[in-house]
Amino acid sequence: MYGKRLIFKTSTQDEVYYLKDSIFIRFNHKRKCLSNSVLNGGIRDNLEFAFNHHLSQKNIDYLENHDLRDYLVSLCEGLDFNPQKSSGLVTLALMKNLSIVSKRYNQLEVTAITTAGVRVNAVCAGDDAGFYEENGEFKPGTINTILLLNSKLDDNVLAEAFIVASEAKSVALNNLKIPSQFSNHFATGTGTDGLIIASNNESDNIITNAGKHSKLGEIIAKSIIESIHVAIKKQVWITPHSQSNVLVLLNRYKLDINQFYDSLNQDKYDFISRLKNDSKIQENIAVTSSILNLIDDVEKGIIKKEIAHGLSCKLLSYCRGNTVNCLLSFWIKKFLL
Repeated sequence: MYGKRLIFKTSTQDEVYYLKDSIFIRFNHKRKCLSNSVLNGGIRDNLEFAFNHHLSQKNIDYLENHDLRDYLVSLCEGLDFNPQKSSGLVTLALMKNLSIVSKRYNQLEVTAITTAGVRVNAVCAGDDAGFYEENGEFKPGTINTILLLNSKLDDNVLAEAFIVASEAKSVALNNLKIPSQFSNHFATGTGTDGLIIASNNESDNIITNAGKHSKLGEIIAKSIIESIHVAIKKQVWITPHSQSNVLVLLNRYKLDINQFYDSLNQDKYDFISRLKNDSKIQENIAVTSSILNLIDDVEKGIIKKEIAHGLSCKLLSYCRGNTVNCLLSFWIKKFLL
C-alpha cells in the first residue's frame, strides 16, 4: 500500500515511517519497552523496532488457521527487520489514518502514535465477555498506540505510565461519548487494544514518577487523548459535532426503533423527515443528554426510578418540536416505568 517513507522524527532521532501497510519506528537509542504485543511483549530492553500493522481481509482469513506471532515474525523477516528485536501491534485501521501527537515540557517529550476504530468493537470494562479463552483466540486490535518517551524510566515507573496511558484512552472515548457495543455503558476502550511504551535508556533524565500528579503523567495523558481524538476522526469520522445529535445519543440505550414507529399515529415518513432536523437542535440534544443521565443514575442505583421518571417528564417540556418529545417519551416509558 505504501512505499518506505519517513513521516516523523523525534528529538531523540527515532524515525517513524510508512512501509507497505505498516508504520515502523526505528529506535536510535537503547529503549526499555513495555507492551501487550504477542511479539516480544512484556518488558524488554533489547528492542530496535516497534510497529503497527494493518491487516487486510486476506491476512485475517490467513490468521484463522495460523498463529499471530508466527505471522508477525514472517512480517519482520520479509521487511528485513530482526523479529527478535521487534515488537508490534495489529489493527484493521488504515495506516493513512494515523495520528502523531507530541507534547513537551522542559526536558520532557512524549510522542503518541495512534490508530483507532471504535464502531464495532467498543466495550466498557466489566461488560459481559465475548469469549472464554483456554487455547488462545485472535482478534485484530482497534485502538493501538506506540508511546515514545525521551526520558529514562525504571520498570515500576514504566508500568505506572502504562496505567496512565490506559486511563487516558478511556477519557478520550468518554469525551466523545462513544457507546459500548455490548451494553448501555460508555466505552472505556475496545476489546482488542494494543499499547507499546518505549522509554529512553540512554537518557540522563531519570524519572521516578509517571502518575497523574506528575508532569510526565500529564503530558502522557494529553498526548494519548489528543492522538486518539484525531485518529478516531480520521478512521470513523466521529467528532464532538457528529455526536451532537439526539439519535446518536439515544443509540447507547438500544431499543427496537421499528416498534416505536409502529406505535405512531402519524405519517412515518413525514415524522422521520422532521426528526432529522429536530435531532440537531441544541435544546433537544440537551434534554436527551439529561434524560439519559437520569437513566444512567437509575441503573447505578444513585437515583430512584420514580424520581428520575418525574424529572424526565418535566424535561420534555423543553423540547422544540414534537418529534423528539415523542421519541424520548418512548425511551422514558421503556427504561423508567
